[in-house]
Amino acid sequence: MPELPEVETIVRDLRSEIVGRKICGARFLTRSVWRRRNPSARLLTGAHITALGRRGKNILVFLSNDHVLIIHLKMTGRLTLESRETPIKKHTHFIIDFEKGQLRFNDIRRFGYLDLVKKDGFLEVSYLRALGPDALEISRDDFMGLLKSKKRIIKAFIMDQSMIAGMGNIYTDEALFCAGIHPKRVSSTLSRIKAGNLYSAMRDVLEKAIAARGSSVDDYVDGKGERGSFQDQHFVYGREGEPCKRCGRAIKRIIIGSRSTHFCPGCQR
Repeated sequence: MPELPEVETIVRDLRSEIVGRKICGARFLTRSVWRRRNPSARLLTGAHITALGRRGKNILVFLSNDHVLIIHLKMTGRLTLESRETPIKKHTHFIIDFEKGQLRFNDIRRFGYLDLVKKDGFLEVSYLRALGPDALEISRDDFMGLLKSKKRIIKAFIMDQSMIAGMGNIYTDEALFCAGIHPKRVSSTLSRIKAGNLYSAMRDVLEKAIAARGSSVDDYVDGKGERGSFQDQHFVYGREGEPCKRCGRAIKRIIIGSRSTHFCPGCQR
């Protein structure tokens, strides 16, 4: 699933390309991908894209007609800017036509969704309102306060979007490794030093992943349709049985909250 670095990379790619463009038309190839209702193409056609943003893993496309197009890629979604001449791939569900080029939403498994809402109060939409503070915006003190306030397994806590928005399986595993924290540790038992180390590790991992344009371990491609490279820098995620890059012990994989979790038994306590 694309996580914060992948979504942020896509937003930055598209922001430089489509902000200011006029929407000439919209094609709804699969109506079922719309989360709440099927909007009319008239609500998009003729509007200009005024800004692009992100809330957690949600992509926010702001329109000049006081609407916001919300896109969540979930597991296999892709949002790419392509030329009109490029053949439309199977599993493409929605297309925005510009005078030059098209913005296409493609999702093989169809878990992703789109929504079109009024800009006024859009953050009060239930699934956005439920999100916790963004992983790149939360302060150190607020982060450490959250950890101390909950008695939860740290891996599950970090991935809970109502606690911290944007973190997922890959970057939680990587941040816990870099902080030297076992994924089954209880959040409230972390010392102030350990909690501070985790905050720093989380920020550092996310920023490095954005710089590398995300991790392409499955279907992810950026807004230009190209793969990221941060998977080449992973310390633990996806490396079960391989030697730890720091201590040489074999990376282990366990299940926490139905999710695969990778860690080093030598480096993480």
